[in-house]
Order: sequence, then C-alpha cells, then structure tokens
Amino acid sequence: MVHIVGAGPGDPELLTIKAQRLLSEADVVIYAGSLVNEEILKFCKPDAEIYNSAQMMLEEILHVMAWAEKAGKTTVRLHTGDPSIYGAVQEQMDAMKERGIEFDVTPGVSSFLAAAAALKKEYTIPGGTQTIIITRRGGRTPVPDNESLKKLAQHQTTLCIFLSINLLDDIKRDLMSAGFKSSTPVAVVYKASWPGEEVIIKGRLDNIVQQVKESNIDRTAMIIVGHCLDNKSTQKSNLYSPNFSHMFRQARF
Repeated sequence: MVHIVGAGPGDPELLTIKAQRLLSEADVVIYAGSLVNEEILKFCKPDAEIYNSAQMMLEEILHVMAWAEKAGKTTVRLHTGDPSIYGAVQEQMDAMKERGIEFDVTPGVSSFLAAAAALKKEYTIPGGTQTIIITRRGGRTPVPDNESLKKLAQHQTTLCIFLSINLLDDIKRDLMSAGFKSSTPVAVVYKASWPGEEVIIKGRLDNIVQQVKESNIDRTAMIIVGHCLDNKSTQKSNLYSPNFSHMFRQARF
C-alpha cells in the first residue's frame, strides 16, 4: 500500500495523528524535499528508506513505489501542506491506478490555513467577503486564460496566492487593473508555522513589493490580499446571536 500523506505547512506538530502514525510505520518514505520540513522525518523509523523527490522525475518516483510494493513494503508519499493543492499528485494517482498499485490519501493542513493562524485572522468575517479564492499567478507554468489573476481579482474576494512571491510586481499590476485600490491590505507569510523561521510582512498593495524585496523572501511564501486583513468584525455572527434560532438553540429575545 502507498499512503499519500499531507505533511502540513511545516510545524511537525501540525501533522495529523494519522499522518504521524503512517510515517512511523512506513518502510519507504518519498518526501517533497524542496518544501517539506525535514524535522518531520524524525517520525520515521530508523531503518526506513528515505527518498527526496526534489531530485527525482515522475518515473523514478513510480519505480520506487512499484519496487516497494513488489517487496511487500509500505510506502508513504509525503507532500507538503495538503496534497490536493498544487501537489502534482493526480498524475501519481493515475499512474498507480494503471500499475495496479493500491493507495490512499491522508489530508493535511494547508499553508493558506497556517497563514491565517499566523496572522490571527478569519478569512470570512460576518458582513465581509464570504469567499476565498485559492490560486497562483501564471509564470513559467501558465494558468488557463479564464483563471488569470486579473479576471479572478474582479470578484474582490479574499485572495490566497500560492507559488507566486517572485511575481509580486506582476500581481500588484494585475490586482490594481482589476479594481483593487492601492490601499488594499496585503500580507506575506513566509514559512507559515515553521518553528523559528516564520516571517510575516504586512503592508498595502502600494508598498508590499518593496517590503518583500527588502526582506529577501523569494520562495515558500503565501500572499494574502483582502479586507479581511484590516476589518474588525463590527457585524456579529448569527451563529451565537441571542436573536437567532437554529436547530440546537432557540432565540432568547
């Protein structure tokens, strides 16, 4: 069996209990070395065979999986965050299906969630936007034209932008041409949740580029754009309102 496992955003304590158990039981671990915190590998048993997929092609990864299955070994394919978001995992699952390799998936905490925790912010505040767009800016790897950042930004929702910190100048131009004001709050969270390495930069659309340049951050960073960053919740949620009834509680007034 191959277990595809989300390693979480970086902090080893943000592994799920199931993920930690699967790692501790695995005979073979293939981890995304360009992004996964290597401290997480301490949960592996001492004799586990460990491969860094940052140095491997898809066929090499599949070769290790197939060899481990033939040898009766249990494999963990360890992805950063949650494997369903920019994990290049579908092609691996499709190939395993073609080869008759059994697998399952264990979800993980995504970095966009760890970034919100680091900022101590809620993306969907009462009276504010109720929508989060998770995306990236097209660069060396393009995005579909109808999913360009400029088009998505026209919705004026909270934006969580992955894999794009080196394109921050372009992001600024895209957002402003889509109607975002120069005063729109922006936050960049580098290595969200990584013990001793997390960096938070807060600014506005008109000054965030310079701040990030001065910090020398050019990878492993989440970009959050939207008024959830500066809005205090003046409107209370109905969930806890004494004037609002739901299936668990009757209104008191």
